[in-house]
Amino acid sequence: MEDPESLGFEHMGLDHRLLQAVTDLGWSRPTLIQEKAIPLALEGKDLLARARTGSGKTAAYAIPMLQLLLHRKATGPVVEQAVRALVLVPTKELARQAQSMIQQLAAYCARDIRVANVSAAEDSASQRAVLMEKPDVVVGTPSRILNHLQQDNLKLRDSMELLVVDEADLLFSFGFEEELKSLLCHLPRIYQAFLMSATFNEDVQALKELVLHNPVTLKLQESQLPGPDQLQQFQVVCETEEDKFLLLYALLKLSLIRGKSLLFVNTLERSYRLRLFLEQFSIPACVLNGELPLRSRASDPEAGVARGIDFHHVCAVLNFDLPPTPEAYIHRAGRTARANNPGIVLTFVLPTEQSQLGKIEELLSGDSGAPVLLPYQFHMEEIEGFRYRCRDAMRSVTKQAIREARLKEIKEELLHSEKLKTYFEDNPRDLQLLRHDLPLHPAVVKPHLGNVPDYLVPPALRGLVHPHKKRKKPLASKKAKKAKTQNPLRSFKHRGEKCRPTAAPS
Repeated sequence: MEDPESLGFEHMGLDHRLLQAVTDLGWSRPTLIQEKAIPLALEGKDLLARARTGSGKTAAYAIPMLQLLLHRKATGPVVEQAVRALVLVPTKELARQAQSMIQQLAAYCARDIRVANVSAAEDSASQRAVLMEKPDVVVGTPSRILNHLQQDNLKLRDSMELLVVDEADLLFSFGFEEELKSLLCHLPRIYQAFLMSATFNEDVQALKELVLHNPVTLKLQESQLPGPDQLQQFQVVCETEEDKFLLLYALLKLSLIRGKSLLFVNTLERSYRLRLFLEQFSIPACVLNGELPLRSRASDPEAGVARGIDFHHVCAVLNFDLPPTPEAYIHRAGRTARANNPGIVLTFVLPTEQSQLGKIEELLSGDSGAPVLLPYQFHMEEIEGFRYRCRDAMRSVTKQAIREARLKEIKEELLHSEKLKTYFEDNPRDLQLLRHDLPLHPAVVKPHLGNVPDYLVPPALRGLVHPHKKRKKPLASKKAKKAKTQNPLRSFKHRGEKCRPTAAPS
């Protein structure tokens, strides 16, 4: 007899249209969170579920939500169209991802189930029109949902039956506590609720008291990150700040880290400093600004980047600065090794940060106590020849250069802003002044730093890497032109060569 614990989606009693959508998505079996949460949700239980990033939490609430809505429409008395389910998320990016997943699962029942995303503040007028149609599911941030409730664009008191709070551990840290409390006053007294979270912190416990009624808690006995076969996690001790810059330069320029990489720092100023530093060596980089709107009062400014955007095929996450909390480490590391893809996380640590690193290790190792962050076996003395180049590049990245780099990006945003297009049409002189303003020069790039002569390559790596070798010029063909336009820094959706995380050098 087959173990009921290992049964697939077809044994959950789901609507055939949902099963067809699941098949199209290529899901042969439910993930652990889906396997545990879906049957309980279909029984009408409130759920408090913790599962790691990329474990399938969205489908774990979306599948039972759609099943309950379809069942109600098929078997219950005929009632007027109304908003029956509300999904709250902390960012616009997460709202788009949630809406996309729900729509994919509802692909074969799109006529019966309509989904609306109201997270974008600039689309208020069009959202009002959509809400007048009373979609079955509404997705949005607490502030946008509250705004529509206060303007009577959205009414939930007499119709809402299901509330989902996704990424619950971020809602309070993003400054949504007051909006959430006000929003709850607009909800009916009785409804089913799911709280989905990557971590259980004090904020999640507070939310539990606010929205759940006798919930079933799913604190799954799984690591919050993939296992060592899929995700390799390393630490490397750098004696000084200069050593961090030197090591990063060597890792990237000698191709010891290959593929698309995300570098995390703890301040916005540091991100520009790092980008300008890498540009000195012709290493392409861009800054992902995770700053939140002022009204959000966020205490976790990096989370918008760390968890708000779903990047494709990130081969490596480099913690250039040690994460401020163990939870922040998990959020960062969760950007790689997603689905079944491999990944690597490398964390730079200063000697004064060892105790902080110990707290991260403690969270990752859990009850087993086995070390998770393995030492990255790298001999710093082998790259001493690079140090003078590193210092030369660091001297070029002045405070003035950083300031001008930020101003240059703001200027580009202004020139290409759709919102300001009408203003510039009415005020062409302002546009002319902006275009003909003094050119900004963030940092002087010295071409010779982009090449690495053979004698600087560590002996152990000679013959394996050729950083000085010039690439052949591509033939002037349509294929070559197309390849030139696929800049992964612009799209972050480039699906070229699959990543191959490089193991630690011995």
